[in-house]
Amino acid sequence: MTIRRDTARRRAVWWMGSMVAAGLLAAPMSASAGPLDLYVERTAMAAADLRCGFFDAGLRAALEAGRIQTRNAALRSGASADDLSRADARARASAKTVVCDSEAVSAAAAHVRNAFAGFAKLRQITYPGETADWRADRTSSAEVHRWRLAQQTDFAGGQMVFGLAGRDTRPVLLALASFADGQAPYGARLVLRDSGRAGQPYLDLRGDLDLSRRLPPAGALRTYAAEARSKAGLDLRPETMEAGWAFRFPAEAAQRLSTLHPREAVAVEFLFTKGQAVRRVYVEVGDFAVGHAFLQMAAR
Repeated sequence: MTIRRDTARRRAVWWMGSMVAAGLLAAPMSASAGPLDLYVERTAMAAADLRCGFFDAGLRAALEAGRIQTRNAALRSGASADDLSRADARARASAKTVVCDSEAVSAAAAHVRNAFAGFAKLRQITYPGETADWRADRTSSAEVHRWRLAQQTDFAGGQMVFGLAGRDTRPVLLALASFADGQAPYGARLVLRDSGRAGQPYLDLRGDLDLSRRLPPAGALRTYAAEARSKAGLDLRPETMEAGWAFRFPAEAAQRLSTLHPREAVAVEFLFTKGQAVRRVYVEVGDFAVGHAFLQMAAR
């Protein structure tokens, strides 16, 4: 199932009106409220929930996934990191003033509960991106490895599936790739923006979707070497892939990936002893953080 952003926005308009009535927002919102306004609204409700205990763990996790999705939508629309910081401060300040048992606040919480009840029951969802989708699956499976959050990429000379995979609610970050010339990489590494060296993303958006222009220069990159290598099993290999190699990356790499701008790219570099020593494959960050939060709902 794919969540359509226009549908999500229409549903949010009533909710925002309730939030204003409840005193959770500092200023009135119109029906044309933008992504940053929706981010403020969901952050305010999440903060109010921490004080008042409106929701159970499952719905709280669903709200968090929705909050991250509006954050990404705001970033895609041009909001800066400073804009988000100010939005956070505004939302949390508003939440501090709520009266938990007031009629207006209770009505706003009830609407949120109804709006997210169906979402909390979903097991599979697709998050569309500019160049590729993230497909999330939190179906329970104790015996079979499956992709929990994956993006599939075809590149010159091969194909790759990248994302989170596993049998339970603690999936690991994997890159699974095959190469048309049959060569086997001996290693792999994940490269992404180092936020300590580059606080803002490098986004060259000159009319095309070339992900190589969305990765910072070498001096602003952080590298994670794969922790393990193995032949790709049938349970994770797509039908179009006859054979392949799987590489597991550290858990920290997944956490770092979740903090990046949705329009950024990261790259998986496969290392060979013959021919082209390094082959780089790009991945769109997109809604990885949203999908990751969606998977956390299974652990609640």
